[in-house]
Amino acid sequence: MPKTKLLMTGNEAMAEGALQAACRFYAGYPITPQNELIAYMAKRMPEVGGICIQAESELAAINMVFGAALVGERAMTSSSSPGISLKQEGISYIAGAQLPAVIVNVMRGGPGLGNISPSQSDYFQATKSGGHGDYHSIVLAPSSVQEAYDFMSLAFELADKYRNPAIVLSDGMLGQMMEPLIVKSKIQNPKSKINKPWALTGCKGRKPNIIRSLYLGEGALEELNLALQKKYKLIQEKEARWEELFLSDAKIILVAYGTMARIAKSVVKRLREQGKKIGLIRPITLWPFPKNAFKLANSQTRKLANFLVIEMSYGQMLEDVRLAVAGKAKIEFLGRAGGGVPSEEEIISKLRKLI
Repeated sequence: MPKTKLLMTGNEAMAEGALQAACRFYAGYPITPQNELIAYMAKRMPEVGGICIQAESELAAINMVFGAALVGERAMTSSSSPGISLKQEGISYIAGAQLPAVIVNVMRGGPGLGNISPSQSDYFQATKSGGHGDYHSIVLAPSSVQEAYDFMSLAFELADKYRNPAIVLSDGMLGQMMEPLIVKSKIQNPKSKINKPWALTGCKGRKPNIIRSLYLGEGALEELNLALQKKYKLIQEKEARWEELFLSDAKIILVAYGTMARIAKSVVKRLREQGKKIGLIRPITLWPFPKNAFKLANSQTRKLANFLVIEMSYGQMLEDVRLAVAGKAKIEFLGRAGGGVPSEEEIISKLRKLI
């Protein structure tokens, strides 16, 4: 397929990536720093025969996505941290009804209204469900504008494959930065209704479909939950993704995701040039968390490596790293929040103390 190189912000790239993935319904509500995404959708959706709605609230937007997903459309919404908090009930409903939908969170500083600077403090919200009930969303974390574009197709594919909400976890830095990216010149035809026999498309010639998350009969809701857990176990087995660098001889392995991983990767390359044995694990899926990456990391080294977790938070992914390492290696942490971004110099200073 012919490809075109364009200069875009991360927000615009996610919007265009969704259109390329045959998303034809978008509902959202403005909030900085993701407003470029909704503005791009407002312009481009009519050009591809889709629907873009600026809803009256975040609650309305996520429930419109619920309705569009019910009839088999590839549907999405986007917001930033406080707005995503308002959508949590709807996301739980979508998970309980086993509907595919994509939610983009361009994270900003918190808690509360916070500020519009980049942050990674919504990790718990995304990976530990956020809403009520025992459910999981698939969570992808791009680290470049190209990945912001590419991961939208992956998010829709995984959402459809498992009939499950998928979250693309970006942040204010990635959303606002501009980089060249390669896009497909020919947009996909909407095929989202194909192979969705469960969708509510009218029941002429077949029995009516029923999609719900309310189960009042004794044992019925537990039966649903058991089915969900079986699905989540399959996702954990099949869909964990990560990137790794220089693990075979690393004595200290940096662990970072999203835009923080860009800075960590630069540190690794700088120190490698100085002969320091530093490696990197970058989780691409935050849920399912790539636990096997940490087992493989130490199986590749002659000696157990130690880990330095770096986040734009005060230690959220840190908990998953601790669980993955299971006490078999030392784990250090470097984090800032509220718009603070650990610099290369801060990371190198921390590493020198550890080395």
